[in-house]
Formats: sequence, C-alpha cells, structure tokens
Amino acid sequence: MKNHIPFPALGQSRAIVERVTPEIDGGRFAVKAIINELITVEADIIIDGHDHLAARLMYKHESEKEWSEVVMHSMGNDRWVGRFVASKQGFYAYTVEAWVDHIASWQHEVDLKVRDGQHLKVELMQGELFLKGMAKLAKGDDKKAIQEAAKIMANESRYNEAIQIAMSDQMHEWLTKYPERQSAYRYQELKLYVDREKAGFSAWYSLFPRSAAREVGKHGTFKDVEALLPRIAEMGFDVLYIPPIHPIGKTNRKGKNNTVNAEEGDSGVPYGIGSEEGGHTAIHSELGTLDDFKHLVQACLKFDIEIAMDLAIQCSPDHPWVKEHPDWFKILPDGSIKYAENPPKKYQDIYPVNFETEDWQNLWQELKSVIMTWAEWGVRIIRVDNPHTKSFCFWEWVIAEVKKDYPDMIFLAEAFTKPKVMQQLAKLGYTQSYTYYVWRTSKAEIIEYMTELTKGEMRHYFRPNFWPNTHDINPYMLQGGHEPLFLIRYFMAATLVGNYGIFGPSYEYLYHAPYPNKEEYAFSEKYEIKWWNWEHRNKLTYIISQVNRIRKENTAFRNTNNLDFCSIDNEQILAYLKTASDGNRILCVTSLDGYNRQGGLVKIPLWKIGKNEWESYRVHDLLTGATYIWKGDTNYVELDPQILPFHLFRIEDI
Repeated sequence: MKNHIPFPALGQSRAIVERVTPEIDGGRFAVKAIINELITVEADIIIDGHDHLAARLMYKHESEKEWSEVVMHSMGNDRWVGRFVASKQGFYAYTVEAWVDHIASWQHEVDLKVRDGQHLKVELMQGELFLKGMAKLAKGDDKKAIQEAAKIMANESRYNEAIQIAMSDQMHEWLTKYPERQSAYRYQELKLYVDREKAGFSAWYSLFPRSAAREVGKHGTFKDVEALLPRIAEMGFDVLYIPPIHPIGKTNRKGKNNTVNAEEGDSGVPYGIGSEEGGHTAIHSELGTLDDFKHLVQACLKFDIEIAMDLAIQCSPDHPWVKEHPDWFKILPDGSIKYAENPPKKYQDIYPVNFETEDWQNLWQELKSVIMTWAEWGVRIIRVDNPHTKSFCFWEWVIAEVKKDYPDMIFLAEAFTKPKVMQQLAKLGYTQSYTYYVWRTSKAEIIEYMTELTKGEMRHYFRPNFWPNTHDINPYMLQGGHEPLFLIRYFMAATLVGNYGIFGPSYEYLYHAPYPNKEEYAFSEKYEIKWWNWEHRNKLTYIISQVNRIRKENTAFRNTNNLDFCSIDNEQILAYLKTASDGNRILCVTSLDGYNRQGGLVKIPLWKIGKNEWESYRVHDLLTGATYIWKGDTNYVELDPQILPFHLFRIEDI
C-alpha cells in the first residue's frame, strides 16, 4: 500500500502569498537600507472564491520581541503593498500575513443586500458576533463603542441603526484595526539590514600619506596628513581613504614604475605588507607612531571626516606570518611560496594568503583580529583590496562578526571583476561596492548601467560607489589631460549616486601621464613618493567644493535609487532628475562632449515634480546662480564645455 501524502500544515488557509519584493535569493540574504529609510514591500496575494482578503506587513527590529504591522493595500491585479520606516540600525525581520477577511466580506454583502431592498436578520446576528470578537481585542473608548454597537445589532427595535453601523466607515475602521484572523497564511521571514547614513551618502578622497609632505624629497607623515585636513574639508569630502600604512617588505621590493628590481632609496609598494617591524597591525615607522595615527583619526572627526583604512590580505616575503604560519600560503613543489600573479602581471613582492589551508580557522581568526584592532584604533570604514580573490565564506563570517561589536563599520569592496561576483560580495555583507563607472562613457552605456543599478533587484542590496579614477586606474578618456572631460566625469560620479570618490591630488590637478598602452599612471604613487603643491587651486578644486556643498544641502542627492533619466534630443547630452520626499527636486544636465558646444530640448516627467503642462516653474543653477523660468515638460538647454559642461538645477516653485 502506497503512503498517503501528508496533510498540509495550513490546510484551512485560503490565502496564497508569493513574489514578495524585496527578497534576495529566496530570503538567503538581507536587503539593505539606511536608517530612517521608508521600506516598501510588495507581494502577490490571492484567495479562492469571491471573499475579501486582508493583508498585513509584519516587521520587527532584532531588539524587539513583538511584531509591528501595517495594513497592506491593493495595487490592482492582486498586487499588494505596505510600507514601514526602518528607524533603528541593525537587523529587521519582515514578512507578509494574509487571510480571508470574513468581516469585510460580510460588510460588502450587507451593502449589496440593503441596496436590493432585502430585510436582514441573520446578517445582523452575524454582525453582533463579529463585534463581540473585536471587543475582545479593543481597549478604552474603542472597546466601549464596539460593545455598544454589538448591543444595537442584537436589538431588533434598532434595526435601522444596526444597518447604518454595519455599512459605516466606522465599522470598516474597526474591522481593519481589530481583524478576525482565521487560518492566516504567513510568508517566510525575510531579513533587512539597516546601516548608518554614511553607508548611503559619502564623498571619498584618497591620497598616499607618504606623499603628503610639503618639502620636496621628504617622506610624508600622519602629521603632514593632518595639515591637509582643512584642504580636504574645504573641498567637501567626508571620508579620507589611505592605502596601507604598514611596514613594507624589502625582499623583491618593486622599484619606480613597477620595475622588478628596486634601486637604493626606492620606497616600495605599500601593498607589499610586512617586515621585521611587523605586519597588518604595525605602523610604517616613517609615517609616524600608532599614537600619531590615532591622533589623525580624532583630528579628522573635527572636520566631519572619517578615515578609511585599506585591508589588503596579502604579505611581503618578510611578513611575520610567513615565518610563523607558512602553511597559510601556497607552497610550490620546489618548496618556495607562490607569489601573486595576474598573468602577464607578476607581483614578486607579494604572497597571497591561501584560504584552502588546513589551518583556515586560525587564519580567519587572525584576519578578524586585524580588523578588530583597527576598530579599537577608531577606524569605522574599511576599503578592502581585491575581495573577489578571497573566500566568499570568509567575508560573510567576518563582516557579521565585526558588526556584532562595531555595527557602524562600513566595508567597501574594491572588486573590479565579473558582475555576479560583485553582486555576491554585496549580498554577503559589503556595505558599498566599486563599479564599472570608469568604463561607462557613452549615453547609452550610462543609462543602461544606471537602470541596472537603480531599477532592478540590485537596488535592494548593491550600493555603488563611483570613482572616475583610482591609484590603479588612469582611464583612457582622461589621458589627454583635457579639463572639461575631468569636470564631466567628476560631475556625473558625484551626482548620479550617493557614494563617490576620487584619487587625489592626481584628479583635481589633472595629472594624466599614462603608462604606455595601459590604463595606469606613469610614475605611479604606488611605487614612489611624489611631491605635490597642496596649496594650488584651480577650476576643478572650486567645482568639487561647490558640488559637495550642494550635495549636502539638497536631500535629493542622499539617495541613489531616486534617479529618472529625462529624454533629450541629443546623444551628447545626458539629463537626469532626482527627487526627495521633502519636495527637493534636482535636475542635472551634462554634456558628454568635452570639446564642442551642445544643445537640445530636455523633457521632464512633470508628474515627478508636481507640475502640469500650463504651469511655470523656476530652474535655479546652483553652480552659477543663474535662474530661468520654464513652462511645460519640454525646454531648451545649451552647454559650452569651455565655460561649464553641465547645469545643476534645483527646480523651485515661482
């Protein structure tokens, strides 16, 4: 005899909930949000038959025992929506619950039968029972009012009053507030992680501390970096990202321009971490002491700047781990340790860590201790070098471990790699991610990429951080040193997304000398100490300071996903609208042509700015101060790259 199929656990439930959004990989990973963000949850909800249904969005913070709930409303075609504000940092759970709403169905039937002229008796008896059930849930004045309504339902001499109550808005309010949940279907619990504000809105400035000295030929120090903080703050940056600050190995040290053999006095690559002075928790002696670094961290805070450290999980041959834990590295058949390679590139000065080591648990603990040590120093932002070449399992574990003690910690993934790998890192817990922005240059490419980032599933977990250059990448577009192109690429990075950064002062000083036939800098700071005239000011430093000021003053810039592209009849002009719930409305119009004057008719979705075809409104260029009166959805713009290749308009009522 064949075994019977077991009865379902919710056999009496008539509701089905599916296609819940946001939901990442069936609930495997948490959705990301910023504190006080409005979370919108949608679901397909159906029941059999013609009864009414009720649905609630349930949510609770990890610190709470009881669920909060909000009523979900129909969007049509069996799609329902509910919203709540994520007012606390940390994890939330959320889900959707649905059931047949017998009371709403009853109210609807009463309405139809009364309109048909029927005299209702049994229906009022049923209403009395419904009201008594509500009274058990209600308190205070509601409870008294519901109990009185139940008495009226039971009194035949008050028939007309009973009918009025049954059909009233008050009755609908009560049935919504005190529902009768019979055989409710609850969807699986989903996860939401809420970060602090800087996770979604930040402006990064990167420099090499050893190049911070004011005197030619001197090795920069943390104190020299402190002296630059007023300049960095003046430009409006709130994150200072510095490459590794640890002792640099001497074995196989690279020379200038990545030459294999260093000459006497060559400073080496900061990513060749470790010497007899120590490893990842030691400080390069020429930069200063640990106390000097801690002082820099605190000095930054006075300027509303945070330090971002660079976590490079790799070692020079002189790193203490190489002697103490050789099994943490890959040993070749000849007994040597395998150095890093990305053929044809060779990094003889670096040993990658082997995450397949038998001693992986102690390796994980040691790497975690590095991050925890930095956290004790006051660091709350970490840029991770090449995370895609390390274990996915490790990242999920270590990020969760660190955030238990330091929930403010922000992790930026420097992963210029395959799309799905970048997405996986974001799902595993990375707060922000580098992107393909450097290589998205045409109008079609930018629109396609931004649509992918802000309109698809990635918007729920992947926070882009746009960089027009890095110390590793000197884009082909900028290798001519043409100022308008530097302005254009900066402007789009700073206004398309909430998080962006530049590697300076190379960027603002238009440094562009390329390594032959590569997207790399000649005489790169990775391989030598540079001297800069930090007092120099130019058009770029001015524009950067103004754009950062405007970003902070206008709430529309604090969100990445509130982006809408506007139609414009010119392939060399890009226009996009960003709006905030407080009414802030920003229109950015930029030329993609750094050489020629461009113009065209830009069409704005009026419903997004609360206007109609016959209304006039003001567009105020926040960079130049100029104002224009526009009417309707289509208006003319013109840009001269030799003057300023973009408009940053705030849309204002007249």
